[in-house]
Order: sequence, then structure tokens, then C-alpha cells
Amino acid sequence: MAVNLYDAAYALETSIRQSDEFVQLKQMYNEVNADPAAKQMFNQFREIQMNLQQKQMMGQNISEAEVQQAQATVAHVQQNEKISRLMQAEQRMSMIIGELNQLIMKPLEELYGKM
Repeated sequence: MAVNLYDAAYALETSIRQSDEFVQLKQMYNEVNADPAAKQMFNQFREIQMNLQQKQMMGQNISEAEVQQAQATVAHVQQNEKISRLMQAEQRMSMIIGELNQLIMKPLEELYGKM
């Protein structure tokens, strides 16, 4: 019996969307977006984060000033209760996605061994 992996993937997507963790993440995201000050602060944080990630991916050095700016922004953002809860929900969802990825990759790891 052939298994359609795409059907399984779509079922997993639906399960993720219906999970308590995703529902909570979405709620926290909506709360941040409903608060103009929190939304602006969060968008600024994400922009800095994406710029640093892009630099890393391109092999560019990140200056000490950029690191300090990122650290200061994180500290400032974490003082906002709504953003802090959103970041915690993001972290929980990220952990789940990581665990799911490990399960998905398990057959290949068993076949080839851990790399």
C-alpha cells in the first residue's frame, strides 16, 4: 500500500493549526498587533533580527555595535508583557516544530546514521 506523504503533511499542517500551542501563539500575535506601541516595538525587533540573520547567511561580520543594539532591543522588548508572552509562545512552537522535524528525519537518520 502506497503512502501519500503529501496527505500526511497536510494532515500535520491541520493538526498544527488546531494545536493549543499554535492557537495560543496566534492569540498572542493578535494581541501584540492590536497594541500600536507593542506592534511598532515588535516590528523593530524583528527587523533587527532579520538583518542580523541575513548578514550571517551572507557570511558578513556582525559588528559589536550591532550586537549591542540587538541586545538592547531584546531587553527593551522583553519588558513589554504582550511581546514577552508572544516570544514565549514562539519559543514553545519552535520547540514543537523542532521535535516534529526530528521525527520526520528519523527514517533518514536510521538509514544513513547521524551526520
